[in-house]
Parts: sequence; C-alpha cells; structure tokens
Amino acid sequence: MTPYDDAPAQARPALVDGFGRAVTYLRVSVTDRCDLRCVYCMAEHMTFLPKAQVLTLEELDRIASAFVGLGVRKLRLTGGEPLVRKGFMELVLGLSRHLKTGALDELTLTTNGTRLAEFADQLADLGVRRINVSMDTLKPDLFRKLTRGGDLAKVIAGIDAARAAGIAVKINAVALADSNAAELPELVAWAHARGCDMTLIEAMPMGEVDVDRTDEFLSLKEVRRELESFWTLTDSDHATGGPARYVSVAETGGRLGFITPLSHNFCEACNRVRLTCTGTLHTCLGREDASDLRAVIRAGATDAELADAIRLAVDAKPKGHDFQIRRGAAPSVSRHMSTTGG
Repeated sequence: MTPYDDAPAQARPALVDGFGRAVTYLRVSVTDRCDLRCVYCMAEHMTFLPKAQVLTLEELDRIASAFVGLGVRKLRLTGGEPLVRKGFMELVLGLSRHLKTGALDELTLTTNGTRLAEFADQLADLGVRRINVSMDTLKPDLFRKLTRGGDLAKVIAGIDAARAAGIAVKINAVALADSNAAELPELVAWAHARGCDMTLIEAMPMGEVDVDRTDEFLSLKEVRRELESFWTLTDSDHATGGPARYVSVAETGGRLGFITPLSHNFCEACNRVRLTCTGTLHTCLGREDASDLRAVIRAGATDAELADAIRLAVDAKPKGHDFQIRRGAAPSVSRHMSTTGG
C-alpha cells in the first residue's frame, strides 16, 4: 500500500508533462510473452526476457499504485498476453483495491482472447467492466496464418464468455492491406451484431519483424472512405481515454473507432504513458525515450523518491511521435510492441 491509497482524489497531485498535458492513463505490460506470434507484432522466433529482468507482481503493483497516487485514473494491463503471466489474477485483485476506494475509474486489459473464457468471470468479479480483444479476421485459416498457429474458435469463445459475464468487449483489428482489407466491413458488422464496439488500427513500425510493413500498411483514411460508400458514418464524441476517434454506424447500430498514428497524428491530446514488464517507462510509443523505474525501486527508493522519478520522466514526455513507414527503412523504434505493451 502506498501513502496515496487512502487519500481523497482531490488531494492527489496532478501528473502533468512539459506541454501541459495531464497524464491520467497508464498502460502496464505484465509480460513480454505471448501464446501467439502475430506477424506484425513480433518475429517468429522471439527471444524472451529472463525472469530476473521482469518486474515481480509486487513491483508491478507498487509502480502502478504510485501512478494512481499521482492522479492516474485508468490502468490498462497488457502484454505480450497478460493472461499467460503466472499469478496475473493476483495482480488484478491487488490493483482492484483502487476501484473500491474510488482512486481509480477503470481497471481494464487488452488480451488476444485465447484464455479469456477461463478468466472472464473472475475479471468481472474484480471490477473489470470493459476489455479489448485483438482479432484481425473471421477466417480461421487466415487467423492461423497471421498469428502463426492461433485458434480463432478459442478467441470467439473468450469474447462470448466475457459478454456473458457482463464485461463490455471492444474488438481491435490491425488493418492489413494484403491480408484483411477486403474483410474489414464484415468484421465490423460481425462485432456490432455481437454487441461489441470495434476499433481499426494502422500498423505501426515497431521492432524488426519478418515482413516489410510497407506491404501491409493500409491508411485508415482509405478505409473510412470505402466504408462511407455504403454505410452512414457519423462522428461521435465518445471517448474511452485512448487515442481512437469514434463514429456511429447507422446501418449496424454500433460504434467504430479509428486509431491512426501515421495518417492522422493524435499526439496533441495524449494522456498516456507505458510501463514495460521490465520497469521501463516510455512516455511516447513512437520514441526511444526510456526511464528505468526498476532500477529506482530495486535501489531501495522510498515511495516519495519513486514519485519524483515518475514526475521527472513525465515532465520530459515529447510533444509527438516519429512514426513513418518507408520501404527498406528500419522501424521507427527498435522495441517490439509485445515488449512495450499493446
């Protein structure tokens, strides 16, 4: 427990960067490991981190709680795949205390869904009300190809289990020019028919993978133009604290989000920072900035010293990212998305 656990929300100091943006959203990667190998996310033969470099559950809780004490209102647990982390539900249980005190508005996670059927009821019992599930296609063979062996049926079963447990599900799909582009309208309609929101995401140049991302990059400006040729899209002021811009789709009755780091920069209102499973704080997804909070806490820092280290890192948050995709160019950042936290 940190000194801030029982403090009223109005007494907590705001966490503001050098451009006056309040940081209220922390994404925490609990592991770099995953039971899938999505082609745009990681190399087929990944070398994963040794256990000693990964934060313990107690360390993850301590750092996340320090952020809550500094005014963060939303925690998203990610990976890799968070549900493969041993003891993950113990971490959720511990962090759920901030929901009970009112210090935290939302505790959520992003998952590939393969183990969601097993944990959906427990997540709901601990106060998780909304999750994101990554799923790029409804075609079992293409899903198996994109994930290098994944079982689409397990993911759909996980989505259904979460919905049955009362958890709202948003499905995330990376738009891929040579893979799922033609299928995106069907995927959106399927999600909306199941009562799920849908978000489309542009491929981001992070880490060396086994494909040239220029072959797969698809601008969501083009996707939106295509969808508007047969659907009525109306801009919405709906917001979830993340970077997606939403529209309502009249014909499906559902909500559709667009995350466009390359075709439409969204940095001006960025309220997010990311903590990796090794304790590295990245204040920008598309920059090589890094602050080592693991070193801070393992050197015996007090809670006040940890808070100071967080403030210092956030104050240096850059104005925007440098994402770009060019044939033959190196990734904009060397770390993989699975290491940073999706």
